[in-house]
Amino acid sequence: MNIFPFEIPCVILSGGKSSRMGEDKSLLPFLNNDSIIKYQYQRLKPYFKDIYISSKTNKFDFIDEKSLILDENKDIYSPILALNTIFKKLNNQKVFIITVDTPFVTTESIKKIIDESADVDICIAQTEKTHNLCGVFSSNINSTIKTMIETDIHKIFYLIKNNKHKIITFTNNNEFMNINNKNEYNDALVYISNIYNTYK
Repeated sequence: MNIFPFEIPCVILSGGKSSRMGEDKSLLPFLNNDSIIKYQYQRLKPYFKDIYISSKTNKFDFIDEKSLILDENKDIYSPILALNTIFKKLNNQKVFIITVDTPFVTTESIKKIIDESADVDICIAQTEKTHNLCGVFSSNINSTIKTMIETDIHKIFYLIKNNKHKIITFTNNNEFMNINNKNEYNDALVYISNIYNTYK
């Protein structure tokens, strides 16, 4: 399927605590890449005119500083704070957000989410569970984000339900697989190896 680069930018969230993994999961090896984040960045880059990584620190050796969005708050791990920093850099537009630990979401699914986001401020994916950080977010939600930070609310679904949103259902659970712990990491390595070997 031919896909021209998407007009909206993509931001990969890679500033989480990785507490369930016990180490920084974004830097774990993945397929033929040094790290999951490098794999995720390189596979998505051809499909977006602009792509960024959101993180608390510059821990990457494959991108330049202009492709990095560093969280202003280094102490609190919160996607709300990350979004706040992202929209200070990428204001007055929509952004496709995806986490480093969901490396199997296809460009076809991303296109569907982007296409469906035209009339809403937030459009996210859902399989058996809702994937709150896989979707399109508009800078129109800035006022809600600021209020949430002021009142110390950091739940992403609070942000979603308090803005005009849409949830798109997909049927392939594996496509939206999260890598949160060692078992899930090992499962993901097997899954990506099977995909790779199928197309060799």
